[in-house]
Order: sequence, then C-alpha cells, then structure tokens
Amino acid sequence: MIHAAITAVGHYLPEDRLTNADLEKLVDTSDEWIQSRTGIKERRILRDPTKATSYMATKACEMILERRQINPEEIDTILVGTVTPDMLFPSTACLVQANLGASNAWGFDISAACSGFLFALTTGAKFIESGHSRKVLVIGADKMSSIMDYTDRTTCIIFGDGAGAVLLEPDTDGFGVIDSIEHVDGSYGHILCMKGGGSLHPPSIATVEARMHYLHQDGKSVFKSAVKGMADVAERVMIKNGLTGSDIRFLVPHQANLRIVGATASRLGISMDKVMMNIEYYGNTTAGTLPLCLADWEEQLRKGDNLILAAFGGGFTWGASYVKWAYDGIAGPG
Repeated sequence: MIHAAITAVGHYLPEDRLTNADLEKLVDTSDEWIQSRTGIKERRILRDPTKATSYMATKACEMILERRQINPEEIDTILVGTVTPDMLFPSTACLVQANLGASNAWGFDISAACSGFLFALTTGAKFIESGHSRKVLVIGADKMSSIMDYTDRTTCIIFGDGAGAVLLEPDTDGFGVIDSIEHVDGSYGHILCMKGGGSLHPPSIATVEARMHYLHQDGKSVFKSAVKGMADVAERVMIKNGLTGSDIRFLVPHQANLRIVGATASRLGISMDKVMMNIEYYGNTTAGTLPLCLADWEEQLRKGDNLILAAFGGGFTWGASYVKWAYDGIAGPG
C-alpha cells in the first residue's frame, strides 16, 4: 500500500517581531493580559510592502529543495493553504510555481483558514496514493498582518505572519499520512470571517469605511467550538487507529490559544511535554502553524514516531490526521 510520507520540512519567518510591549502602545492591553489568555509573547510581521504570502511560501519551499537536493523541475504538485493570497487570482500556488521555477508542476490554493494546511496535506496525500504525483509540496502560509485591524485588541494580539511547508513522496513501508478526518460547518461562517473583498461585498469606499476588510471574530464562540472540535476529531482518529495517548510521540495542534491546546491535550490523555507549541514566539500564523511546529520539532522526531495533527478554523473547518514519521532528525532522509 502506498502512503504519502513527509520527507522534508521547510519554513520561513519574517525577521521583524511585534511584541506585547509594542501592542501596549497601540491598544488598551498589557503583556500580562495577553500571555494569561493566549500564551503569546510576540509574533513575526512581514513589514516589506513589496512582499506577501507567496514570498514566504517560496522561501519555505526553497529550504526543502536545498535540503532534499532535488531540482524544482521534479516537483509535480504545489498546494497552498492560505486565506491571505497575494491576490484573488492567480493563485498563490501559481506564483510559488513561477518563483521556484517548478516548470513541471501544477497546483492550487486551499482556503480553509486555520485548517488550510491540514486540508492541503490530506489532498496532497491522495495525489500520492493514487499515483498521480510523486513529489508534492504542501504549504501553509499566511500574512495575517495584512488583514489585521490594529485598533481591535481582541484580534490584533493573536495573529502573526509565517510559512511552513512539507514535501510528500510515496512510501510503501507504512510511513506517512495514515488516516485523517475532516469537517466543515458553514452555519458558523459569520463568527470568524472577513466580510469584505468577495463578490458579496466587493471593495468600495463604503466597505473600507466600515472596516470590512479586516478579520472579524467572535472570540468566545470560537473558543468553545475549537476546544470541542479539535478534541473530538483527534480522539476519533486515535480510536479509529487503535491509538491511546501513550502511543503518541507528539500532538501537533493548531496554535490558536494556549488554553485551547491544553484542553485538547487533556481530552486525549496526552501530557503537555508531548505537545508541540510555538505560539509563544509566533502567535497564530493561521495555515502556517502546523508545518512551523513540525519545523521547530523536526530535530526531535524519529522514524516511526506517531503524530496526531489537529486544527480548527473559520468556516468552521476542522480536522485531524494521523502521521507516522518517515525519517530521523533534522538532516532528513537520504
């Protein structure tokens, strides 16, 4: 049986940091208030106005190509999970393809908010399993600062910019994406969304004045749904595959909020020392959180490790994947 194994990981984070002290100068908040409610100390911001999501995604993929010593022409498919594309069209995947010189690749964007990378990972795995593709780049990247209202203290403290990517290749030894469960429920779409910019509310003076081109979130409703959604679906994946908390090397959760992650881990019987966390330094990078966690923890991973990836985002969208890691340490296979 063919599985889609993760054979390399890449990442990119902007150099500029937006600390809680910086935010204290912009909105009525404090470092203590932010840390106690979210676990965030700082987040990265891509300040260069000439650079956007495709730039960060390209940098993450260039790291993968260099580490795996493969040419861009070998890439078959490029999938980008993002809600902050450079533009509505062409897709960010097209821009990354051109930037890399991946002349034989095709691809597209997947818009699933914070679940974007997870949904793209499942999609990429199916291309590998079917024999359609042999090398798939799966990217999670968002320039959230481009849709942040830095006068809204309920949202601007949470999000940051960044990109992570993985390379999927065929494996017949039982490693890779073993199983996944995904869900959407559009009846909650109004709770976490960006109201302006689409065909319902195209850009106009009125939509700009109404601040409709910024992320809008009902934080309390999202918190309740995220805790239940991530925990439920991760537990279902584990039960389906005969796994308990002791079988899991790491839980890789979407970095939405320290309390959400803690509640999910507790539900699964996984201690916090087995939970990948980097929200303290990056904030919520939306589709970027899961691959950025993999990049930060790659050195600790060993061939055969069982990972549970879980995410929850606007839509609502949520899901979990069971991944059996395919190589040892940061150097990668081969």
